[in-house]
Amino acid sequence: MNLLGKKADTFAHGVREHVRLGPKISETVKGKLSLGARILQVGGLEKIFKQLFSFKEGEKLLKACQCYLSTTAGPIAGLLFISSEKVAFCSDRSIKVPSANGEFLRVHYKVVVPVEKIKGVNQSENMKKPWQKYMEIVTVDGFDIWFMGFLNYHKAFKCLQQVLSQRLGDIDTF
Repeated sequence: MNLLGKKADTFAHGVREHVRLGPKISETVKGKLSLGARILQVGGLEKIFKQLFSFKEGEKLLKACQCYLSTTAGPIAGLLFISSEKVAFCSDRSIKVPSANGEFLRVHYKVVVPVEKIKGVNQSENMKKPWQKYMEIVTVDGFDIWFMGFLNYHKAFKCLQQVLSQRLGDIDTF
């Protein structure tokens, strides 16, 4: 298979896996259209990143990708942001959480890990279905955070590896 055909096949498997993890195809498509409209309305992924998360002077957004965060309640669709300072995830849709007064609030599910708190990143795949790829971020305090269902797994993993190797390079120079 030529290189272009292989890339198209890999992308098709990524799309299939991304859609398969959602509750229903119609819900997944509705969520993606809503996300696309929000990105256009706000003015791009970098502006969404800055709105959702604190942003340091000199911090650069390197990659934003759609994926799922693995939780005990099931996968949560959202955007994974990889910056020069942090890895951050925000769900596409809000979830209900109880408030102090007993009422329910709707909030986006967010995860933020500063780059200096990341011990390592591991990749994994389903042995029977090798197109199903998983990324594990291990923190220095022993937490494991799993992501899956990437549209382009390899680009996200490579970007995260580069951020971590840059951090290690910065540490070595001190």
